[in-house]
Amino acid sequence: MSSVKFKHQGVQQLKEGIYQFDQKLLKFDGKQCSLDGLSLDVPINGTVYGTLLNYKGEYAELESSMNEVPYKTPPKAPILYIKPINTHIGYGMTIPLPEGVEKVSIGAALGVVIGKPAKNIRKENALDYVAGYTIVNDVSIPNKSYYRPAYKEKARDGFCPIGPWVISRDAIENPNELGIRVYINGEIKQENTTSNLIRSVEQLMEEVTDFMTLYEGDVLLVGVPENAPIAKENDRVIIEIDNIGTLVNKVEKEKVAVGGVMV
Repeated sequence: MSSVKFKHQGVQQLKEGIYQFDQKLLKFDGKQCSLDGLSLDVPINGTVYGTLLNYKGEYAELESSMNEVPYKTPPKAPILYIKPINTHIGYGMTIPLPEGVEKVSIGAALGVVIGKPAKNIRKENALDYVAGYTIVNDVSIPNKSYYRPAYKEKARDGFCPIGPWVISRDAIENPNELGIRVYINGEIKQENTTSNLIRSVEQLMEEVTDFMTLYEGDVLLVGVPENAPIAKENDRVIIEIDNIGTLVNKVEKEKVAVGGVMV
């Protein structure tokens, strides 16, 4: 059992509950429900920061091009970008496939949820600033821009599913040893682990807070593994991270999108 914080659709306040992994049931307010019986909203309220080139396999694939024009040298610091609020959607909500786009890449990411302002912290006590962890799908239209993230491809409405909840920091013994799996229509398409991070969760937090403050409610994505799976219209996407849970969303053609909801 693990303590989690989640948000119902249309309700501003976070609720607390207990998730039983063996029975796949969420207990709260004297009730117990399966996730499919709930309408869940985004369980965070801060800024979501993505990180590029933090998986060893991804870095190795691109290392040879780092010394070529226009970059000429590998990056020395974390490469960050923002997934703005228009991209945020919750568990079970639709990922809109934009007009003229046939496929999207699925970015399975561990989200580190900040619990208090973090500035100039050291890796030795970095986890003291963590409230918990969540699952994030860093959706993108496939592109080749790595040093300068392509916001037109990454910042579309509904391109950042988050959830299903924030699990408490103490429920995760080591965030640097978590298995991550992506399933599309029930078939496993990607498997990796945070043990393959170049910068550990703690090291990444130290380097990021060396030049910027992370505030309570912000989410720092530790990176997306290499070989991101591709999803198309009507595909059901599941991201699973050990001891955190599963994030489920379906890809559908965009008609009129309001925060990622098809209307």
